[in-house]
Amino acid sequence: MLNKIKTAILLSLMTGLFMLLGTFFGGTFGLGIALIFALIMNFITYFYSDKIVLRIYKARPLDKDQYANVYNIITELSQKMDLPMPKLWLIETQMANAFATGRNPENSSVAVTTGILSILDERELRGVLAHELSHIKNRDILITTIAATMAAAIGYIANMMQYAAIWGSGSSDKKKGNPIAMLLVAILMPIAATLIQLAISRSREYLADETGAECCHDPLALASALEKLHGSIKHSHLNNDTVHASTASLFIVHPFASIDWLSLFSTHPPMHKRIAKLRQIHENMH
Repeated sequence: MLNKIKTAILLSLMTGLFMLLGTFFGGTFGLGIALIFALIMNFITYFYSDKIVLRIYKARPLDKDQYANVYNIITELSQKMDLPMPKLWLIETQMANAFATGRNPENSSVAVTTGILSILDERELRGVLAHELSHIKNRDILITTIAATMAAAIGYIANMMQYAAIWGSGSSDKKKGNPIAMLLVAILMPIAATLIQLAISRSREYLADETGAECCHDPLALASALEKLHGSIKHSHLNNDTVHASTASLFIVHPFASIDWLSLFSTHPPMHKRIAKLRQIHENMH
């Protein structure tokens, strides 16, 4: 419940930031134009991002005969969560990771890597798959799309403000026409929006951990899996390029080797905090 409240507060902050910036620059007209551009971009992302991401990682349908155990786990957990059966995909890579995608439960997919299937036991894999199904159940794709829409719109307005500050503003309002003030706002507002967007991503990871742990009644299984996955990333991980960086938030653990980032600028919560919360959930269950 706390993570749901936190997400609502963060989305409200993002909305307030967007409205403040839009009004500061161009009133309701400037705000509306930025929102329309952001909505168009994120509409395409919302409906086609799952296909794009699966194509990026060259995912292929998970063989039902070879990986019957995965299908059995997903079938059981989907029934418990009252979800339709998602499509299952396999990504050929030694990086041990997994992600869920899709705009709604009826059009959802869960992808696992060959690496994760090789290092986790049945119990740990069940914990991970419960986490991924929780993303689908909690409508995290929709929520993160809303956050991305707001952040993108703020970015559009900020870009327009930078041009106005550099080339001069035609506004008669001295406050709005001050190029230094406009430039500072144009730089700081997108940073603030990005930080809020990342905070939303982290809160949804915590919520998926909690929901998945409660569904499978085994928080320690997910905690053990996270420890293994976090350790394995040091040895087998993605290349930190622009394409892969844009999909980092999808994975259950941060897919890059660099682990010294400040948590404030990360798409994922610190691993030790996730594991500690799961152990606390286990204690509360017993």
